[in-house]
Amino acid sequence: MLEVLFGSRTAERVLMYLHVYESGFAAAMARNFSISLSMVQNQLDKFEQGGILVSRKMGRTRIFEWNPRYPFLEALRSLLQRSLDYLPESIREQYYRGRSRPRRWGKK
Repeated sequence: MLEVLFGSRTAERVLMYLHVYESGFAAAMARNFSISLSMVQNQLDKFEQGGILVSRKMGRTRIFEWNPRYPFLEALRSLLQRSLDYLPESIREQYYRGRSRPRRWGKK
């Protein structure tokens, strides 16, 4: 939906993923959308160079999250939320409702 505005579908998916989950790493995003890791890494690097995202190292993994100092962060997140609201429920379930932690032991 926003790929025309952001320049590519990968860029849209990366930003939408971060909007929903607040932070993430390239391999998880690539796995979630079944796209190549290098495409996701390129987008993340581009957004970090542009000041939209910041990264930090956790072990050997680079975790990306929103840059709170980015001047248009509120407007961007608002646009992403509106786009998320217009997505069909099936797509939201497929890409944006994943579990971020394991189930409690013994729970069905």
